[in-house]
Amino acid sequence: MTLQDTLARIGAAVPSAMAEARAHQGRLTKPPGSLGALEEVAVRLAGAAGVHPPPMPEPAALAIFAGDHGVHAQGVSPWPQEVTLQMVANFLAGGAVANAFAAQVGASVTVVDVGVAGDLPAAEGLLSRKIAYGTADLSQGPAMTVAQAVAALEVGIEVASSLIASGARCLITGDMGIANTTASAALICAFTGRDAAEVTGRGTGIDDATHAHKVAIVRRSLETNGLSAAGLSADSSVPAAGVAADAAPFSPEEPRPAPAESGQVTQRSATRAPLEVLAALGGFEHAAIAGFILGAAAARVPVILDGVIAGSAALAAAALAPAAIDHCVAGHRSAEPGHAAALDHLGLRPLVDLELRLGEGTGGLLAHPLVCAAVRVMHDVATFDSAGVTEKQS
Repeated sequence: MTLQDTLARIGAAVPSAMAEARAHQGRLTKPPGSLGALEEVAVRLAGAAGVHPPPMPEPAALAIFAGDHGVHAQGVSPWPQEVTLQMVANFLAGGAVANAFAAQVGASVTVVDVGVAGDLPAAEGLLSRKIAYGTADLSQGPAMTVAQAVAALEVGIEVASSLIASGARCLITGDMGIANTTASAALICAFTGRDAAEVTGRGTGIDDATHAHKVAIVRRSLETNGLSAAGLSADSSVPAAGVAADAAPFSPEEPRPAPAESGQVTQRSATRAPLEVLAALGGFEHAAIAGFILGAAAARVPVILDGVIAGSAALAAAALAPAAIDHCVAGHRSAEPGHAAALDHLGLRPLVDLELRLGEGTGGLLAHPLVCAAVRVMHDVATFDSAGVTEKQS
């Protein structure tokens, strides 16, 4: 399915289903609001599915999208780039934390090579959808062409559609890519208007000097690509159909806009189409995860978002189709500061906060039993009337 076909199929949450779910919560044999955030998860999933009670979000399927980043050459991570390829092999061998968590919750694991800087032999559980051997260096110019970004989005759509066709009723986002938190920070700056120092974290673990350098690289990336921290809202974004698939964010002949002064918003950055922003600053895995979210939303199947990589990808998905976020649940809040900024911008409340910063889909996997429990309540818990229990006097 193409990107434009997918966008056309995405519908918003159904208010009547949400109202029915909320009313049902009030009749269950428990004090109103006593299940806290879980009650809103059940209501959210009812609205997303368009029916009350919502379908049980199981079985779950984790998709780990893997890609490399040209910005790694700027020294933003102490880990060598070949770790991406090595970790993909580890996923396929079942030896990563994501594999252990997936086994614990009964989720399937699919690994998608969307841009690893090396060749992987065919293996069970691996989908080879390589668009290129890593992105270009976003601090020197666009990381991807718009055509590449669209191709990666459509990989994510394809994977979501395939997993759903195979019986998955809940999708979980996963990622792997050394230096991908740098691209994530840049995307979060562009889509939310936050400053680089506020949203750039330590990734897989860097010292103070490397962190300061990473912040500077994020700022340089925004300036190089004509994107100050302007904040690209979903309401003012240019739809995907308005950007030619073969267009690059900037041609080599086009003069770069002058860097914005601190706190100043450039007209160019405020009106850039979301596809151009994603292509300029994102990674292949960011674009693929955005497509994964869009594909699930088009099928009204819930997506549990993992950490900062998923959060930044969800910002791109929301800019392309605001209603897609109605189908998302924030599995957790990462220790990466940009993740909290992304979730705040998206209006999503994380289910758990365990100071995780691993990625791979680990936080989303841990949240899956909570999401299932929230929906199970709507199916199995008796009402005051059916159980013959006297309600509290008003």
